[in-house]
Amino acid sequence: MGVRKAKHGWIYTIFFSLLSIAWVFPIILVLINSFKKKVYISRKPFTIPTDKMFVKWDNYVNGMEKIHFFDAFKNSLFITVLSVAAIILCTSMCAWYISRVKSKFSSGMYYLCLFSMIVPFQMVMFTLSKLANMLHLSSPVGIILVYLGFGAGLAVFMFCGFVRSIPLEIEEAAMIDGCTPIQTFFQIVFPILKPTCITVAILQAMWIWNDYLLPYLVLDIKRWKTIPIAIQYLKGGYGSVDMGAMMAMLVLAIIPIIVFYMACQKHIIEGVVAGAVKG
Repeated sequence: MGVRKAKHGWIYTIFFSLLSIAWVFPIILVLINSFKKKVYISRKPFTIPTDKMFVKWDNYVNGMEKIHFFDAFKNSLFITVLSVAAIILCTSMCAWYISRVKSKFSSGMYYLCLFSMIVPFQMVMFTLSKLANMLHLSSPVGIILVYLGFGAGLAVFMFCGFVRSIPLEIEEAAMIDGCTPIQTFFQIVFPILKPTCITVAILQAMWIWNDYLLPYLVLDIKRWKTIPIAIQYLKGGYGSVDMGAMMAMLVLAIIPIIVFYMACQKHIIEGVVAGAVKG
């Protein structure tokens, strides 16, 4: 029986190793082609750049100059960080209220958040862009409110599931010691929510950082461009594309979110292990 399990274990290992290579291969391909001359990217996309193909850092320098990369990076960073912070703060408090206050109003809020996860963005994008324009939300600060609305559904759902697993006696003890509801939340409940906060932060940051359609519809792109929008400006007339610069800018766009995920991954694992021990 043990030998059979060992054989199956090797099969699973080989299968998932091949599957992981299939997922990582496109990223490696983009990285390789970011160091090639434009003509060789279309001719020999799968080959390692040799002396005549290799352009060193020229594609990166050229792309950064063309799209004003650092301006787009600052806009993307500002929008992503503040949007994620707003989502975590507001939705965690909302989930705590929904989980602890049993009423028709709180139940209605919960189901409204679930319903927002079902509605496709394409159904509301026209009215959303019109409303954002009427409310003068076409700025990096204004779009944070839009992201808060769209990200609230999933975040509230995740926070509610975790809050309901927290023993109510902990909060009652804090109340007896003289804590107000606000103090109880920020001093007792919110620190316990750290694993879920990090999970929500990763999911929302990956979405907001890579989002193209929502900023394109809401932002005044003549004044503010995020990285996905700025990269599209590498397309020239009649369908011409500076593929070398585009590959280089895609690599620079991927790096921050990968670094953020790798830095936070251990906290997610710690949270899963802690939850398993409590269970």
